[in-house]
Amino acid sequence: MFDIGFAELMVVAIMGLVVLGPEKLPTAARTVGLWVGRIRRSLSSIQREVQAELKVEELKRTAAVSKEQVDKELNEMSQPFSKPFGEDSPAQKAAMDPPQTDFDPASFTADPAVKEAYAATDAGSVEQSEAAEQEIASAHEADTHAPESESSDTKRDV
Repeated sequence: MFDIGFAELMVVAIMGLVVLGPEKLPTAARTVGLWVGRIRRSLSSIQREVQAELKVEELKRTAAVSKEQVDKELNEMSQPFSKPFGEDSPAQKAAMDPPQTDFDPASFTADPAVKEAYAATDAGSVEQSEAAEQEIASAHEADTHAPESESSDTKRDV
């Protein structure tokens, strides 16, 4: 890293011996060694943290790219199923038409009371529907209180 050779180390050792003396040199060497060890450990832990962060960022990028690819493939695969029948396909032509909203049940009967009742509900008027219900009830009462002059055979046919 600093490109220090053996000759430079010998020069530093001789200068330390001259400056510190033989009594303090071992203590100074021990202290320098401890500091160098601490610096190396700090640098290596910082390096590990940076590498871990870079790995996390790389995994995030990889996951985002693969998610985009999966979403794209899913959209491509689901597109044919979003509209299974085209407008001109035989299945669409053979499909039943939706029920018509203009269906009039009163057109199937000849009873005027029923026709009036359905006309009243189509108009949306509550009073008309109540009046139609009263007419139906009165017509029903008139049928049940008919004179007894009719023969029993005609009552069975009705």
